[in-house]
Parts: sequence; C-alpha cells; structure tokens
Amino acid sequence: MSTTEEVTAEADAFDEAPVSTPDTPSYAVFIPNTDEGAQLLKPRSQTTARELMREVGSVLRMSEAEAAQLGELPEDPEEDQTMIINMGPQHPSTHGVLRLMLEMRGEEVLRCKPIIGYLHTGMEKTAESLTFMQGGTNVTRMDYLSPFNNELVFSMATETLLGVTDEIPERAVWIRMLMSELNRMSSHLLFMATNGMDLGAVSMMIYGWREREEVLRFFQEVTGLRMNHNYIRPGGVAADLPVGWRDGVLRLLDLIPPRLDEYDILMTGQPIWRERLQGVGVITPNEALALGATGPIVRSTGVPWDLRRDMPYLKYDEMEFDVIVGSYGDAFDRYAIRLAEIRESMKIVRQILEAMPEGNYRIQDKKVTPPPRARIDESMEALIHHFKIFTEGFKVPEGEVYVGIESPRGEVGCYIASDGSPNPYRMHMRDASFTNIQCLPHMMRGGLVADAVAVISSVDPVLGGVDR
Repeated sequence: MSTTEEVTAEADAFDEAPVSTPDTPSYAVFIPNTDEGAQLLKPRSQTTARELMREVGSVLRMSEAEAAQLGELPEDPEEDQTMIINMGPQHPSTHGVLRLMLEMRGEEVLRCKPIIGYLHTGMEKTAESLTFMQGGTNVTRMDYLSPFNNELVFSMATETLLGVTDEIPERAVWIRMLMSELNRMSSHLLFMATNGMDLGAVSMMIYGWREREEVLRFFQEVTGLRMNHNYIRPGGVAADLPVGWRDGVLRLLDLIPPRLDEYDILMTGQPIWRERLQGVGVITPNEALALGATGPIVRSTGVPWDLRRDMPYLKYDEMEFDVIVGSYGDAFDRYAIRLAEIRESMKIVRQILEAMPEGNYRIQDKKVTPPPRARIDESMEALIHHFKIFTEGFKVPEGEVYVGIESPRGEVGCYIASDGSPNPYRMHMRDASFTNIQCLPHMMRGGLVADAVAVISSVDPVLGGVDR
C-alpha cells in the first residue's frame, strides 16, 4: 500500500470512530492514544460495586460492609451531575508526568485515581546489564532529589551480599551519614520552595531554591557534581572529603538557621497559609499504615516511625535527634514536619563533625575497590587491576537481600538477587514516592479541586522514583 493510501485508510478509520451525539455520553468521544486501559477512572455506570469499594476503602483492610458504607455519598449523585476530568500529566503541579483522573461534582472531588507510567525508564531492568560497580550511576538517578540515599541503600545491599558490612572503615561510615543528612536538608529545602510556589507563596520558590543551591555547591566541592553523584559506592565512598570541607559544612550550619526562621515568619504563622493547609488532605494513622506510607506522611498522623531510630543503620544509634510527628495528618503537619526535620538534620550534622574519625575512606579489599590513582602510574599490576574492576566488575556471592533506609520521603529499599556473577540477577527498589502516591485518593476524597494541588505538593512525590 502506498503512503497516500495509508493516510486515506487512517482518515477513513478515524471518520468511522464513535463520536459524541445527544444519545451518547461525552466520554464515548474517540480520542486516539490516550487510553491507559485498566488504569483509567471509569464513570460510575461502568464501575462495579467491588471496584468502587476497592477505590474507597477495601485496601484499608475493611469488611465489604464497611467499605460499601464508606463508598456511599451523602447524596448518591446522578451521572449527569458529575464529570471526570484530567489533572495532568502536563499540569505543572503534577511534575509534568503524573496524571490524576478526578470525578467531580461541581468543585467537590468524589473520586481520584493516579495514573503513572509517563516517565518509565526501566532502571531496574537496566541494572541487570550493569555491574555492581556501575550500579551506582543507575540508582542515583531514580529519586533524583535524594541521590545519596539511593546510592547508600544500593551499596549497603551489595556489601551485605559480599559479607563485608563490618569491614567498612569508620571514616567511610561517617562520611555517608554526613552526605545523607545534608541531602535530606537539600531535599526538604526544595520542598519548601515548590510547596510555596504551588500554593501561591511565589517568593518562597526563590528563597528555598537559594538555600538548596548552597548545599548543592558543597556537594559539588566533594563529588564534582551537583546531582547524580555516584559518590557512595560498595566498599565506602569514591573519594575522601576535600581540604576545607569542615569549613564548608560549618558555613551551611551558620547560614541556614536564620533563613528557616524567615520561613516561619513568611509561612508558618501566616493566617492565609494556615487556612490553605490546615484540615486539607487529612489521612488517619490506620489508613497511612495500611497503605504502606512512610516518612513525613505517616509521621504526620502521629506514628513515630523513622528507620534511623527504629531500625538503626550506619551510626544513627549513636546520634541524638528527635523524630518529629504531627497530630492531624493534614497538609500543614506534613509541611511543618519537613521544616523541623531540616533543623534535626543540622543537629545530626554537628554531631558528625565532632565524631568524624581519620582513616581510610573505602575498604582495602582489592577485589572490591580499585587501586589508588597514583599507583596506576607506578605499577603495571595496579593498572591491570584498575582496568579489570571497571570493565568486568567484581563477583558477588549467590543470595538475595533487602535493605531499607530512611530517605527524605520515607523508606527507600533495595532488593538484590545475585547469581554469583558481577551483575545483579534481579534488582528492585522500594521507592517511597511510589507507595506514598496511593494515599492521594484517600486524601482528596470529599475535598475541593482547589485543594488538590496542596495535597499533591504535601506528598512531595518524585516521579523519577515512581516511574523507575
């Protein structure tokens, strides 16, 4: 068939597609290339009672009777009183790659269904073709606002399989903690910026971004990059802290606290800000726990769950810090928790400065770490060793492991299955944003469409981790 005939045939097919008529509902209009199949939110006339119960409550371990009661609206709406609209994926507040289908009755949100997959990159499958040595360059790009935590959990899982967990030098452990806590600060500072922007506090976008840039400038001094560092690696870290690093950290600790006080004046005590957030996007402790929510979301409901304290790793059991919790589980609690956690991270960083030991920054196992750069110019054996470890990688014993740590958004976990080769046989990342997004329908139900942006922002999702 010629090109002209193909175009003509395609046009004929389009003409024969169903169109909206007075007898057919508007959702029957043919719109090519937008059908997401089972992910779509269907009109009530096409939704079974079981599907409705699943949307509104059965995932919360309720009985069918309880879920059915929750699914009933005060006045069961007629279909001509409601409409289904898309919020995203091109909406700026949905990060450009998150789509929410909302069933609306006027301004009220009756149902919400998140649709993901617009950014899918297949990073977990890509990991199977990368060696454990190369894996850090992959995982650091998932939750791209928390790259150090991604690298840390991958490295800890690899080290567990290697059986070298107890051999990691003390200095490497403390450097990892330092970078992770500074990363928590930079991530929450960006939340302050974007959350303010989403809710109309436009100046906050400038201020929050300004402070985050100061932290990223320190990251660049240490790793050479502002993001996606590949700095924390199996066996330790890529390089020691540079000369003058302590002064750089102290500068941050002196610079940021007065700025946080300004945030309190600009937002926390501001009546309009409080009215915009208090009582919005409420979620209960039982709902948060049943949905697997972690991080500021579950802590906003009053559940004091933080892996740094409850399942300590690195040297967090030696640190003094508070786990910040809320009372109401609303958007204001989630904002206030992140603001307070910046201060707690600074408290931890000060303790790290006092405890930072001297010594090696990576394990001295030649099968795991490359030789020092200076040795490559002096020794043929070192050159060969360097070449082989970066081209072939190191072999990891057979087995499987799961390691979880506390990222700025909650628990990020790494599951690795090894078949004894230099590459993971399977890898799966438990990303906090992916799990937390399923709280959106429960937070938005019964609220106003004007509050939808506030709710999305309060969850603080990073779609690079969702669509990994």
